[in-house]
Amino acid sequence: MWSSTDIPDQAGRVALITGGYSGIGLVTARELAARGATVVIAGRDRERAAAVAGELGGWPLYLDLGDIGSVRRASGEFRDRFGRLDLLVNNAGLMIPPYGRTGSGFEWQFGVNHLGHFALTGLLLDLLRATPEARVVTVSSNGHKGAVIDFEDLQSERGYDAMRAYRQSKLANLLFAFELQRRHPELISVAAHPGAARTRLLRSSPWVFRVVVSQRTKALFSWLVQSEWAGAQPVLRAATDPGVGGGEYFGPDGWKEFTGRATRVTAEENAHDLVVARRLWVVSEGLTGVTYPAGAGMLADGP
Repeated sequence: MWSSTDIPDQAGRVALITGGYSGIGLVTARELAARGATVVIAGRDRERAAAVAGELGGWPLYLDLGDIGSVRRASGEFRDRFGRLDLLVNNAGLMIPPYGRTGSGFEWQFGVNHLGHFALTGLLLDLLRATPEARVVTVSSNGHKGAVIDFEDLQSERGYDAMRAYRQSKLANLLFAFELQRRHPELISVAAHPGAARTRLLRSSPWVFRVVVSQRTKALFSWLVQSEWAGAQPVLRAATDPGVGGGEYFGPDGWKEFTGRATRVTAEENAHDLVVARRLWVVSEGLTGVTYPAGAGMLADGP
Protein backbone atom coordinates (compact mmCIF):
# COMPACT_ATOMS: atom_id res chain seq x y z
CA MET A 1 0.00 0.00 0.00
CA TRP A 2 1.10 3.54 -0.78
CA SER A 3 2.60 5.81 1.89
CA SER A 4 4.58 9.03 1.88
CA THR A 5 7.79 6.98 1.77
CA ASP A 6 6.83 6.36 -1.87
CA ILE A 7 6.90 10.05 -2.81
CA PRO A 8 9.37 10.49 -5.68
CA ASP A 9 11.97 13.23 -5.88
CA GLN A 10 10.28 16.64 -6.03
CA ALA A 11 13.35 18.72 -6.89
CA GLY A 12 12.50 21.52 -9.30
CA ARG A 13 8.78 21.46 -8.56
CA VAL A 14 6.98 24.52 -7.19
CA ALA A 15 4.04 23.72 -4.92
CA LEU A 16 1.54 26.27 -3.59
CA ILE A 17 -0.40 25.01 -0.57
CA THR A 18 -3.27 27.01 0.89
CA GLY A 19 -3.42 26.70 4.65
CA GLY A 20 0.05 25.17 4.56
CA TYR A 21 0.98 26.20 8.09
CA SER A 22 -1.30 23.88 10.04
CA GLY A 23 -2.95 20.47 10.02
CA ILE A 24 -3.07 18.52 6.78
CA GLY A 25 -1.52 21.40 4.87
CA LEU A 26 1.52 21.57 7.16
CA VAL A 27 2.17 17.83 6.88
CA THR A 28 1.84 18.09 3.11
CA ALA A 29 4.25 21.02 2.95
CA ARG A 30 6.85 19.28 5.11
CA GLU A 31 6.74 16.05 3.12
CA LEU A 32 7.06 17.87 -0.21
CA ALA A 33 9.87 20.10 1.02
CA ALA A 34 11.74 17.09 2.41
CA ARG A 35 11.85 15.70 -1.12
CA GLY A 36 13.12 18.86 -2.70
CA ALA A 37 10.04 20.85 -3.70
CA THR A 38 9.91 24.61 -3.34
CA VAL A 39 6.86 25.15 -1.15
CA VAL A 40 4.80 28.32 -1.05
CA ILE A 41 2.82 28.59 2.19
CA ALA A 42 -0.33 30.60 1.55
CA GLY A 43 -2.74 31.82 4.22
CA ARG A 44 -4.15 34.67 6.27
CA ASP A 45 -1.75 34.37 9.22
CA ARG A 46 1.37 36.14 8.03
CA GLU A 47 3.52 35.16 11.01
CA ARG A 48 2.70 31.48 10.88
CA ALA A 49 3.14 31.36 7.10
CA ALA A 50 6.53 33.07 7.41
CA ALA A 51 7.63 30.75 10.22
CA VAL A 52 6.76 27.56 8.31
CA ALA A 53 8.19 28.88 5.06
CA GLY A 54 11.41 29.71 6.89
CA GLU A 55 11.55 26.25 8.43
CA LEU A 56 11.11 24.59 5.05
CA GLY A 57 13.19 26.93 2.93
CA GLY A 58 10.08 28.03 1.08
CA TRP A 59 8.09 31.23 0.62
CA PRO A 60 5.19 32.78 2.54
CA LEU A 61 2.26 34.23 0.63
CA TYR A 62 -0.46 36.31 2.24
CA LEU A 63 -3.81 35.02 1.01
CA ASP A 64 -7.30 35.60 2.37
CA LEU A 65 -9.51 33.19 0.45
CA GLY A 66 -12.59 35.04 1.66
CA ASP A 67 -11.50 38.25 -0.09
CA ILE A 68 -11.38 37.98 -3.89
CA GLY A 69 -9.24 41.11 -3.99
CA SER A 70 -6.70 39.35 -1.78
CA VAL A 71 -6.82 36.30 -4.03
CA ARG A 72 -6.04 38.51 -7.03
CA ARG A 73 -3.14 40.21 -5.23
CA ALA A 74 -1.72 36.89 -4.03
CA SER A 75 -1.85 35.35 -7.48
CA GLY A 76 -0.09 38.42 -8.86
CA GLU A 77 2.65 38.18 -6.23
CA PHE A 78 3.11 34.51 -7.02
CA ARG A 79 3.49 35.31 -10.73
CA ASP A 80 6.09 37.98 -9.99
CA ARG A 81 8.26 35.50 -8.09
CA PHE A 82 7.72 32.22 -9.92
CA GLY A 83 7.49 31.38 -13.58
CA ARG A 84 5.89 27.99 -13.08
CA LEU A 85 3.40 26.16 -10.89
CA ASP A 86 3.71 22.38 -10.76
CA LEU A 87 1.30 21.72 -7.93
CA LEU A 88 -1.59 23.69 -6.44
CA VAL A 89 -3.07 22.15 -3.29
CA ASN A 90 -6.44 23.72 -2.51
CA ASN A 91 -6.36 22.70 1.14
CA ALA A 92 -7.42 25.54 3.43
CA GLY A 93 -10.94 25.50 4.77
CA LEU A 94 -13.48 26.10 7.49
CA MET A 95 -15.72 23.54 9.14
CA ILE A 96 -19.05 24.33 10.80
CA PRO A 97 -18.24 27.79 12.25
CA PRO A 98 -20.91 30.20 13.47
CA TYR A 99 -22.59 32.12 10.67
CA GLY A 100 -20.52 34.82 9.12
CA ARG A 101 -19.64 36.44 5.82
CA THR A 102 -16.32 36.82 4.08
CA GLY A 103 -14.79 40.12 3.06
CA SER A 104 -16.39 39.63 -0.34
CA GLY A 105 -19.82 39.05 1.20
CA PHE A 106 -20.10 35.28 0.83
CA GLU A 107 -21.19 32.82 3.52
CA TRP A 108 -17.95 31.82 5.25
CA GLN A 109 -17.76 28.16 4.28
CA PHE A 110 -18.95 28.45 0.69
CA GLY A 111 -16.79 31.53 0.20
CA VAL A 112 -13.55 30.16 1.63
CA ASN A 113 -13.82 26.45 0.88
CA HIS A 114 -15.08 26.77 -2.68
CA LEU A 115 -15.20 30.26 -4.18
CA GLY A 116 -11.76 31.37 -2.95
CA HIS A 117 -10.12 28.26 -4.38
CA PHE A 118 -12.13 28.53 -7.60
CA ALA A 119 -10.82 32.06 -8.05
CA LEU A 120 -7.23 31.21 -7.12
CA THR A 121 -7.08 28.28 -9.52
CA GLY A 122 -8.54 30.35 -12.34
CA LEU A 123 -6.10 33.20 -11.79
CA LEU A 124 -3.16 30.79 -11.89
CA LEU A 125 -4.53 28.59 -14.64
CA ASP A 126 -2.23 29.82 -17.39
CA LEU A 127 0.83 29.04 -15.26
CA LEU A 128 -0.52 25.58 -14.54
CA ARG A 129 -1.24 24.95 -18.21
CA ALA A 130 2.26 26.09 -19.17
CA THR A 131 3.93 23.75 -16.67
CA PRO A 132 4.31 20.15 -17.90
CA GLU A 133 2.33 17.61 -15.87
CA ALA A 134 0.95 20.25 -13.51
CA ARG A 135 -1.55 19.08 -10.89
CA VAL A 136 -4.37 20.65 -8.94
CA VAL A 137 -5.37 18.80 -5.79
CA THR A 138 -8.61 19.94 -4.18
CA VAL A 139 -9.29 18.74 -0.66
CA SER A 140 -12.88 17.67 -0.07
CA SER A 141 -14.57 15.60 2.63
CA ASN A 142 -16.78 12.63 3.37
CA GLY A 143 -19.27 15.39 4.14
CA HIS A 144 -20.10 15.68 0.44
CA LYS A 145 -22.18 12.50 0.72
CA GLY A 146 -25.86 13.32 0.54
CA ALA A 147 -25.17 17.03 0.11
CA VAL A 148 -26.85 19.25 -2.46
CA ILE A 149 -26.00 22.58 -4.05
CA ASP A 150 -28.83 24.94 -3.14
CA PHE A 151 -28.66 27.42 -5.99
CA GLU A 152 -31.60 29.33 -4.55
CA ASP A 153 -29.74 29.97 -1.27
CA LEU A 154 -26.00 29.51 -1.79
CA GLN A 155 -25.20 32.05 0.91
CA SER A 156 -27.53 30.53 3.55
CA GLU A 157 -29.58 33.71 3.76
CA ARG A 158 -32.82 31.85 4.46
CA GLY A 159 -31.48 30.14 7.53
CA TYR A 160 -28.05 28.89 8.51
CA ASP A 161 -27.30 25.28 9.27
CA ALA A 162 -23.53 25.07 9.76
CA MET A 163 -23.20 21.40 8.83
CA ARG A 164 -25.43 21.72 5.77
CA ALA A 165 -23.38 24.69 4.57
CA TYR A 166 -20.16 22.77 5.17
CA ARG A 167 -21.37 19.76 3.24
CA GLN A 168 -22.49 21.97 0.36
CA SER A 169 -19.04 23.55 0.19
CA LYS A 170 -17.32 20.14 0.16
CA LEU A 171 -19.61 18.91 -2.61
CA ALA A 172 -18.74 22.07 -4.49
CA ASN A 173 -15.04 21.18 -4.11
CA LEU A 174 -15.59 17.83 -5.82
CA LEU A 175 -17.82 19.22 -8.55
CA PHE A 176 -15.12 21.81 -9.26
CA ALA A 177 -12.23 19.30 -9.27
CA PHE A 178 -13.97 16.96 -11.70
CA GLU A 179 -15.27 19.75 -13.94
CA LEU A 180 -11.81 21.32 -14.08
CA GLN A 181 -10.47 18.02 -15.42
CA ARG A 182 -13.22 17.82 -18.03
CA ARG A 183 -12.61 21.38 -19.21
CA HIS A 184 -8.81 21.23 -19.05
CA PRO A 185 -7.59 17.69 -19.72
CA GLU A 186 -4.09 19.09 -20.26
CA LEU A 187 -3.91 19.31 -16.44
CA ILE A 188 -4.23 16.64 -13.80
CA SER A 189 -7.08 17.74 -11.54
CA VAL A 190 -7.74 15.37 -8.67
CA ALA A 191 -9.43 15.42 -5.28
CA ALA A 192 -8.65 13.92 -1.90
CA HIS A 193 -10.11 13.77 1.57
CA PRO A 194 -8.37 13.06 4.90
CA GLY A 195 -11.09 10.97 6.50
CA ALA A 196 -11.52 11.84 10.16
CA ALA A 197 -8.30 13.52 11.24
CA ARG A 198 -7.37 15.12 14.51
CA THR A 199 -6.81 18.73 13.38
CA ARG A 200 -7.73 22.29 14.40
CA LEU A 201 -10.43 22.25 11.72
CA LEU A 202 -12.89 20.94 14.31
CA ARG A 203 -12.28 23.73 16.82
CA SER A 204 -15.73 25.24 16.13
CA SER A 205 -17.53 21.91 16.17
CA PRO A 206 -20.08 20.67 18.74
CA TRP A 207 -18.62 19.40 21.99
CA VAL A 208 -19.13 15.75 21.06
CA PHE A 209 -16.85 16.17 18.04
CA ARG A 210 -14.26 17.98 20.14
CA VAL A 211 -14.23 15.17 22.67
CA VAL A 212 -13.69 12.56 19.97
CA VAL A 213 -10.74 14.42 18.40
CA SER A 214 -9.16 15.48 21.70
CA GLN A 215 -5.61 14.36 22.41
CA ARG A 216 -6.89 13.08 25.75
CA THR A 217 -9.19 10.56 24.05
CA LYS A 218 -6.78 9.60 21.27
CA ALA A 219 -6.33 6.00 22.42
CA LEU A 220 -10.05 5.45 22.91
CA PHE A 221 -11.06 6.71 19.46
CA SER A 222 -8.03 5.66 17.37
CA TRP A 223 -10.30 3.41 15.31
CA LEU A 224 -12.44 6.40 14.36
CA VAL A 225 -10.03 9.34 14.14
CA GLN A 226 -6.49 9.34 12.78
CA SER A 227 -3.51 11.65 13.06
CA GLU A 228 -2.80 14.68 10.90
CA TRP A 229 0.03 12.74 9.27
CA ALA A 230 -2.30 9.88 8.32
CA GLY A 231 -4.96 12.31 7.13
CA ALA A 232 -2.46 13.96 4.81
CA GLN A 233 -1.55 10.72 3.04
CA PRO A 234 -4.42 10.81 0.50
CA VAL A 235 -3.53 14.42 -0.34
CA LEU A 236 0.13 13.53 -0.78
CA ARG A 237 -0.70 10.56 -2.96
CA ALA A 238 -2.97 12.68 -5.14
CA ALA A 239 -0.19 15.26 -5.38
CA THR A 240 2.80 13.02 -6.14
CA ASP A 241 1.96 9.46 -7.20
CA PRO A 242 3.11 9.11 -10.84
CA GLY A 243 0.21 6.74 -11.48
CA VAL A 244 -2.50 9.23 -10.63
CA GLY A 245 -4.91 10.10 -13.42
CA GLY A 246 -7.04 13.19 -13.82
CA GLY A 247 -10.47 13.05 -12.22
CA GLU A 248 -9.49 10.55 -9.53
CA TYR A 249 -10.36 10.82 -5.85
CA PHE A 250 -8.30 9.59 -2.89
CA GLY A 251 -9.12 8.88 0.74
CA PRO A 252 -8.47 6.37 3.54
CA ASP A 253 -9.24 2.69 2.92
CA GLY A 254 -10.79 1.92 6.33
CA TRP A 255 -14.34 1.69 7.62
CA LYS A 256 -16.47 4.38 5.98
CA GLU A 257 -13.19 5.99 4.88
CA PHE A 258 -12.64 7.46 8.35
CA THR A 259 -9.13 6.07 8.82
CA GLY A 260 -6.64 3.95 6.91
CA ARG A 261 -4.10 3.97 4.12
CA ALA A 262 -4.37 6.25 1.10
CA THR A 263 -6.26 4.65 -1.77
CA ARG A 264 -8.54 5.52 -4.66
CA VAL A 265 -12.10 6.02 -3.44
CA THR A 266 -15.41 6.74 -5.13
CA ALA A 267 -17.31 9.98 -4.79
CA GLU A 268 -21.09 9.80 -4.62
CA GLU A 269 -23.14 10.38 -7.76
CA ASN A 270 -23.99 13.93 -6.71
CA ALA A 271 -20.33 14.87 -7.28
CA HIS A 272 -20.51 13.71 -10.92
CA ASP A 273 -23.68 15.53 -11.95
CA LEU A 274 -22.68 17.33 -15.14
CA VAL A 275 -25.65 19.69 -15.12
CA VAL A 276 -25.01 20.82 -11.56
CA ALA A 277 -21.24 21.06 -12.13
CA ARG A 278 -21.63 23.30 -15.15
CA ARG A 279 -24.22 25.48 -13.49
CA LEU A 280 -22.00 25.84 -10.42
CA TRP A 281 -19.09 26.78 -12.67
CA VAL A 282 -21.02 29.58 -14.34
CA VAL A 283 -22.37 30.84 -11.00
CA SER A 284 -18.87 30.74 -9.48
CA GLU A 285 -17.45 32.78 -12.34
CA GLY A 286 -20.20 35.34 -11.82
CA LEU A 287 -19.72 35.57 -8.06
CA THR A 288 -15.92 35.81 -8.14
CA GLY A 289 -15.49 37.76 -11.36
CA VAL A 290 -12.87 35.20 -12.43
CA THR A 291 -13.58 33.83 -15.89
CA TYR A 292 -11.73 30.75 -17.05
CA PRO A 293 -10.56 30.52 -20.67
CA ALA A 294 -12.17 27.86 -22.81
CA GLY A 295 -10.41 24.55 -22.40
CA ALA A 296 -9.86 21.72 -24.83
CA GLY A 297 -12.54 19.66 -23.12
CA MET A 298 -15.22 22.29 -23.55
CA LEU A 299 -14.21 22.97 -27.14
CA ALA A 300 -14.79 19.31 -27.83
CA ASP A 301 -18.00 18.88 -25.83
CA GLY A 302 -19.67 22.26 -26.08
CA PRO A 303 -20.77 24.47 -23.16
